[in-house]
Formats: sequence, C-alpha cells, structure tokens
Amino acid sequence: MKRLFRVFIIGLSTLALVACSQTATDANSLSVSELTEREDAILSIASDKSFVFDFNIDSEYKEASVWIEKYEAGKLVDDRLAHLTTEVEQSGSIIVTLSENTNENNNSFNIGVGTNENLTSINVSDTDLTGLESMASVWGSTSEKVAIDNGEAVLANISYSDDENGVHSLTTDFFEDAAGHMNELEKYDVAYLLKAEFVK
Repeated sequence: MKRLFRVFIIGLSTLALVACSQTATDANSLSVSELTEREDAILSIASDKSFVFDFNIDSEYKEASVWIEKYEAGKLVDDRLAHLTTEVEQSGSIIVTLSENTNENNNSFNIGVGTNENLTSINVSDTDLTGLESMASVWGSTSEKVAIDNGEAVLANISYSDDENGVHSLTTDFFEDAAGHMNELEKYDVAYLLKAEFVK
C-alpha cells in the first residue's frame, strides 16, 4: 500500500510539474525546478528528500535516461542502482524522491520522467544500509543550468558520513566536472549520485 501511495504521489507530482516546465526557455538544457508551496508540500509528505528538474530539448532528442550510482568511500559499488530510460518530448520534468525507511532498513528511491503525453516511473530499494541510520547526511543538486548535449550529467547527490567533524556538501566544481573531482566522494561512507543523459 505504501508503494502504491508513493507511485501515485510521484505520478501526480510529475503531471503537475510538467505544466510548470513549459515556462523555461533555454533549449537543450535542464535546470532545477522552481516549485510552488503546494508542490513542495506534496513531495515533503511523500518522501524524506526530493529533487525536481525541468528540461527543454530539441525534437532530435528521443530518449532520456535517469539513474542512480552508489559509491562507498569513493569506490563505485553499483552503477545502476536505479535506472529508467523513456521516450521524451520537447519539455518535461524529472522527479526523484528518497524515503529513508530505518525500520525496514532500506532506502527507497522513486524516479519519474514526465512530459505532456508520457509518464514513466520506477521504484527501487537499496537494502545494503549497514550503519547508515546513525550517520549524518547531506544532499544537494546542481544550481546551474545543465547543457544536455554534453553527455551524462550529475544532477544531485545524497551522501552519508560518520565523520566526527561533520559532513559537507559536494563542491560546485564537482557538478560541473564530476570526472575530474571524483576524489571528493572519498570523504563519504556512502554517496548516491543522480545522473541523466538525453539521447538522439
């Protein structure tokens, strides 16, 4: 029942947000969505953390892929923890939510990609969470418009650390050039990266 509720909320939120994405004007780019208070409240009820991005693309782009990679102490342990590929139109939204279920010892990710004509979503759980419930977490996303013609892009992260000095966010440089700054992930016990790529 909980899963059905989450899928319903993701679907409802995606459809509501697709209409909002029509106002962005930059072609072939993706940016953080500006949510209304109501949209923010819906996502807060359904999840512990959420990310929403709007995209506008040329008609030559046919598909969008969105996935989550998992790292432990900077090492890639799962390159497709959650993966969704779907046909897309010229504008739409990507929504990703995380529900941290400490009682059930899993992190449940929901990914939805919606346009005016199409809504695709998946729900995936990560059950390998030894000690994660006692760690501090930090999460963030790119603050810049992302050009989609540069291949795969890191859109957001959720990271956990039990460092007694606290945990800090990834730098802006990481989101601009993740390949050149992967050493930043070494300071986290566990890090999830949200990535996306649009394909012609």
